Amino acid sequence: MLEDKLLVLKCKHGDKEAMCRLYEKYKDYLLTLAKGLLGEQATAEDVVHDVFVSFAGLAGQFRLKGSLRAYLATCVSNLARDKIRRRTRQAQVTDSMNPVIQRQDNPAQNLIESEELTRLRQALNQIPYEQRETVILHLKGGMKFREIAGLQGVSLSTIHGRYRYGLDKLRSLMNSEVEK
Repeated sequence: MLEDKLLVLKCKHGDKEAMCRLYEKYKDYLLTLAKGLLGEQATAEDVVHDVFVSFAGLAGQFRLKGSLRAYLATCVSNLARDKIRRRTRQAQVTDSMNPVIQRQDNPAQNLIESEELTRLRQALNQIPYEQRETVILHLKGGMKFREIAGLQGVSLSTIHGRYRYGLDKLRSLMNSEVEK
């Protein structure tokens, strides 16, 4: 937290190395988050890139209140939500799958893991966005329910409900796939 405040201060004064350090520190976390929300590697990379470009443009005016990690996660989540809305408006439903890293030692295990990830992504895409966002922000993003409530602008009990219903729906979808 102290390191973040120092880096943000340096960014305000135009220090490019500080911006690079922030990018390196948070890019993997934010990319994982964006990929979980969007389901597409290329779009997730675009979102993370756009967040950092926007942050760099506003660095001179930026005042850090709280966690920079939570702030950047909120930016990624908001931009991902906008992309999904835009995609829905354009009626383009994309169901692209990210490649699974293949291990040379066990091709059968690679196939099983790939199929399981595909099923999970498909199930995630079938639950309402608010539930998906809550589940991903909590499980992959490591955000606390209170932070997610602030991000989504709803009560803490609503977030608990979205999380529970999202997990229940995922469980139901995954179990119905197994029974087929």
